[in-house]
This record gives sequence, C-alpha cells and structure tokens, in this order.
Amino acid sequence: MNTTAERSSSNYAERCRAAVQTAADDLRRRIEARLDEVGSATRRIDVSNPLPPPPEATALAALVSSFGLSNFEASLLAWSAGVEFDSELAQLTRRLGGGENATPTFGLALGLLPGAHWSALSPFGPLRYWRLLSIPPSGALVEAPLRIDEPVLHYLCGLPFSDDRLQAWITPIPAPSELHPQREALARRGAAVFAHGPEQPALIQLCGPRAGARRIAARSFAIAGLAAYRLADADLPAVCEERKSLALLWMRQCVLGRAGLILERSGQDERLLRFLSSAPGPVILLTTEPMDADGLRSIVFEVPPISVEEQSERFARALGPLATDLNGQIGRIALHFQLDEETIDAAAAEVALRTDSGDFTHEALWSICRTRCRPTLGGLAQRIQTAATWKDLVLPPARLRTLRTIVAQVRHRHTVHETWGFARLNRRGLGLAALFHGPSGTGKTLAAEVLANELGLDLYRIDLSAVVSKYIGETEKNLARIFDAAERASVILLFDEADALFGKRSEVKDSHDRYANLEVSYLLQRMESYGGLAILTTNLKSALDTAFLRRLRFMVAFPFPDAALRAEIWRRVIPRETPVAALDFRRLAQLNLAGGHIRNIALNAGFLAAEAGSALTMAHLLEAARGEYEKLEKPLSETEVRGWVHPPP
Repeated sequence: MNTTAERSSSNYAERCRAAVQTAADDLRRRIEARLDEVGSATRRIDVSNPLPPPPEATALAALVSSFGLSNFEASLLAWSAGVEFDSELAQLTRRLGGGENATPTFGLALGLLPGAHWSALSPFGPLRYWRLLSIPPSGALVEAPLRIDEPVLHYLCGLPFSDDRLQAWITPIPAPSELHPQREALARRGAAVFAHGPEQPALIQLCGPRAGARRIAARSFAIAGLAAYRLADADLPAVCEERKSLALLWMRQCVLGRAGLILERSGQDERLLRFLSSAPGPVILLTTEPMDADGLRSIVFEVPPISVEEQSERFARALGPLATDLNGQIGRIALHFQLDEETIDAAAAEVALRTDSGDFTHEALWSICRTRCRPTLGGLAQRIQTAATWKDLVLPPARLRTLRTIVAQVRHRHTVHETWGFARLNRRGLGLAALFHGPSGTGKTLAAEVLANELGLDLYRIDLSAVVSKYIGETEKNLARIFDAAERASVILLFDEADALFGKRSEVKDSHDRYANLEVSYLLQRMESYGGLAILTTNLKSALDTAFLRRLRFMVAFPFPDAALRAEIWRRVIPRETPVAALDFRRLAQLNLAGGHIRNIALNAGFLAAEAGSALTMAHLLEAARGEYEKLEKPLSETEVRGWVHPPP
C-alpha cells in the first residue's frame, strides 16, 4: 500500500490517472476490435489476453492489492472508472451495448473480458461487498449498469480518499506535532502496536482524562502514518443495519484513506462492542477505566498526568517573554489545574490577545485557566457563584482557624505531599475531605463559598438525590463522572445532605443493601484520592456512620449561634450602603434564628423599605421576621421581638 509521503508527492496523481487511462485505452482497443467484424491486421488484437496489471505505486494497484481483486474484477472496476472521464470509451461502450447506456454491464464484460466469472458480482465479492461498484436493486443482473462509487473514482485518480457519507458520524482530528516526553513515549508505544501487522490487537484502550488521551491517540496514528478520525459511541446508530453499514464504510476509509479510529466510550458498550466486531482495524478506545473487550484482542495503556514541571515548561514556552513577568503565577497554576498542551496553548493565546488590547492582569491568567478547565457535569451538579469572604462568616474563632487550615492544606498539598515526600509514606488518603455539620442555616454552604473564593476555585454543589440511582451500578457511574470531570480543575465539590448516602449501615439483607454499602465505599475511595477539596454537609452528624467519619480529615461543627454571634450576623448582613434608621442589633439578636434565616429577613426588609421609599427600620425588620416565621411554620413569640417597635404615644 502506498505511504502517505508517496500519496502527497507531486506526480502521484498523474501516475494514478495514467494507470486508469492505460486500462481505458486497452479496453477501447478491445471494444473496437470486437466491433470491427472485418478488422485489419494492424487493428486485430487477441481479446483473450488479460489486461496488463496496473503499475505499482498507483491507487489502482493499491486498491487491487488491498481488496484482493482478480484480473476480471480489476478490469470491471477500470472499465467503470474509464467511461466517467474518457468520452471515446463511453461512446464505444454505448455502441457495444446497442443502446443509449454508456456504462458497462455485467453481460458486456462476460463477453469481452478474459477470465470472466459469475462470483465477481456476488453480494459477498469485493466489488459489491466493499461498494466499489453499485448496481440497481431490480432487473436482470447481466443487464444491470455497473457504476463506480464516486469516492472510489476520485481515489483512483490520485485524490485523498474521503467519503461524505461518514461525516455524520466520524470527524477528522488534527494530530499534534509533539507531546510532553512522557506522553510522547506512550504515543510511540501505541504506534509500534499498529506496526505489528495482522497480529496487532483489535484495539488499544487509553485510560485517563479524555482531552489528553485524544491527543495521544491522534499522535500515535500520525507516527504510524495514519490519519486520525473521531467517533463517539453515543453517536453509533441504534439500528443494527445502519451500524453495519457504518462499519463497512469506515473499514473502506481505513484501508483506502490510511486511517485510524479514535473511539470515545461513554457507556454504550453493547453498541460499541458490536461495532468493533464488525470493524477491526487500527482503533484506539478512550475510556476512564478498562472495558471488557468481550473476546477482542486489546491492550490497555494508562494516560499519565502531565507533571507540574511539564506544565510549567509548556507555559513558559507558550507565553514567551511574558512568562518572566508573572511573578510565580505559572507554578501556582500548574499546582492546582491539570492542563494539557492544547489548553495551555489556548490559554497563552488568550493572554497574548488580552495583552495586545491592554486588558491583561496577572490575576487574569488564573481566571483564564479556571474557565478553560471548568467541568461539564450536566444535571449532576450545580456551579455556585462565589463572592463571600471571611467577613461574611460569623463563627467561633476555633472554627474559623480550622477553615483557614483547610485553605492552607489545599494551597500547599503539592509541597508537602510531593516535594517534602509525605506522599511516599501514605499513598492512600491523600485527598482532602471535610465534613461540615450543624443545624440548617448555620453557614455550612456559606463557608464552602468562602473557601472557594479564597482559593480562586470553582464550587460545585452535588445533588445526591440525582446521583444516587435505584439501578445497581449507576450510582458509581454518576460519581465517576463527577470526580473525573472535576479532577482536571481541582474544583471544590460540595455534597449536600450527606446523610442521604452516609447514613448508618444496616444489616445486609439483600443485594440492594450490599450495593448501597458499595456505593458509600466507592464515594469515600474517590474522595480520598481526589486532588481537590471535597466537602460533605449534614444537619445531623449523629445519623452518619462513625466508620465513615474516621476517614475524613476535617470535621467542622457549625453551632447554632448564641445572642452575641447573632448580633454580629445582623451587623454583617445589612450592607453599609443601606440607609438605616435606629437599628438595635442587641434587640435583633433576641430572634432565635440561625444566620441563613437572618439573611432572608434582612433582604426582605430591604425590599419593604425600598417600596416604602424610606430608610430601613426595625418596623420593616419586624414585618419581614413575621413572614419568615410564617414560612417556617413557627410561632413568633413576643419575647423575641420585645422592644423592636415602640407603640405610638
């Protein structure tokens, strides 16, 4: 088969067209001889001799070799191609058939070409099976016109093989010219697998983050001299016949276009395996974990993460002179985000654009990387906009110190674990997991927002009711999606109402109890290995299994605020810009509510004052408090609001 370099040479297309034209010329002489009943000695030729084989290093020769065509089949293909661009051959074909049809038929070929055999037009013969030729679905087979498939015609003329029918499913992927050394080595290992010929595995499985794996796969194919194409298993046709047709067209593309397939796995394993069984060839499967290949030969490679040093080096090259002006930002970014080469280059390009427009600051690079790494979690999680600061958080000093300790451990985890060697002593349990527990409204979610804002990281709230599935095994898949997507950006994961999953384990009575315990174990395992911060919240710590609590690094209690803390919360929830009149924070602290409800009252009172066109007063707060208590279905006692509003004289 011709190499990519040969196909791109300047005279390759000329040689290919010349090969088809040579075959057409030979066919034209044979038809003329058949039509010339008298025939002179110079015109008479022996039509029993086969057509000469096509010259080597041409598309026609490659196609004949690739699909194992007989001389008769090759002649049929050349005749069908020749009439498309040789008008004289088309006219002679029409005369030979005695009608208006300028395309050859099987009957004409049987009478003209040597070595003719009926199996050439079998549905399982190469001409029809690989759709090199097409025939009408009805009518006598011997009278059916034989038309060459258009992409095959272009290929025979030296053009790159491309089938538009594949574009709805399969898209080309550009290959990077280089990768980081560790990933480049993996790409070359993959390319070496494809060089083993018929004994190669049916597929290579690349396990790891999708974006990095895709680049490694494309690079492997490029090293092997193959063009890379992408197909997602979710896009595979559900109908069996459509899937078989896609597999056949892809295999033809694979052979004639020197191509390899990057197949992205997302859970449609049954369709995926059926497709693979129909389309053997150079395939690299992108997956988060190895797939049972169901008898297919395969080899599994783990995608190595790009090290902090490699990310920093790539950033330095991509940013050029600007890298020296960033005051250590590059190293800080590499510690917190898992960036592949493509993302680093895109971030550097955005930096250059902002610099040219005067819209770049040192903090902007962090924001750019944070945005580009932002995970897509669908309906399993909600990103929370964070603007809260330490000033918004009213807690006992000891609790605040614990929260600041968590921030420090997130910031310096690489230094302690890797540079100082603590990771070598304990590879398990390096993840940072914390439990925030306390009554509703005491600031658990607010504290998570403060941590995210302080660290400059995204915060995602996980809806455990959406994650936990009644179907066995689905919960683990949902959790895997969350952690795999979040890992790249080291986002903070907030699991609200953890007692829904982490309740005390009961006696295992059936398979659902057993799998429920497995789901909990899986979540704890992922939390312990997660590179970011995972936070669990609960209103009732006593409902949680103590065996699970021991595996959390931090447990922060959020107490119901006493009067002094409530007074401080009142002072902080009313902004300085708000016009106020005679507010008494000591009396407001009499209201026996947690901070979340206090914030609701302050906000609603602000709207009441705005509607009245006056400053915010105790009367507005009293009215808002009554509304909040009504919402909570609690009675508002006179003791709690005594002295808020003085009756008129």
